Amino acid sequence: MPNRDAGNTTEPVGPTSATAGLSTGGAAAADVIAVLVFALLARIAHNSEELPLTFFGWLDTTWPFLVGTALVWGLIVSDRLHRAPGSGWVICAVTWVTGMIFWGIRHSEIPHWSFMIVAAVMLVVLLIGWRAVASRVTARRR
Repeated sequence: MPNRDAGNTTEPVGPTSATAGLSTGGAAAADVIAVLVFALLARIAHNSEELPLTFFGWLDTTWPFLVGTALVWGLIVSDRLHRAPGSGWVICAVTWVTGMIFWGIRHSEIPHWSFMIVAAVMLVVLLIGWRAVASRVTARRR
C-alpha cells in the first residue's frame, strides 16, 4: 500500500479534502486543535456561575466532539473512509453528530436546536476553515 503522506500527488488537496495537503497526522492534529478552540470559544461565550470557565469545564465541553473527531480519523487511517474531495465535510459532520449524541447522553436531554445550529456553524468555520487556508498555502507552493 503506498504511503499517502510521502508526497503522493494523487491525494486531493482542496479545501474540503481530509488533509488539505497536510500529512495525515498534521491534518488530524489541526482537527483536534480546531475542536479544542471550538470548545474554548463555547465556554467563553457561556461563562457563568452554572458554566464556569475552568480547565476541567473546557475538557467537559470538548470530549464529546473529540470522540467524533477520533472516530472519523480512525476510519480514515483504516482506509474505511477515503480522503476524497468533500471528506472534510464528512469529518465535520461526524464530529458534530457524535458530539451532539454524547452531549445529549451526558446531559440526559436533546440539545436545544439553537445550540445544534451554532455548534454546526462553528465546526464548519473551524474544520473547513483551516482546510481552506491550508489548501491555498499548498497551491501557492506548487
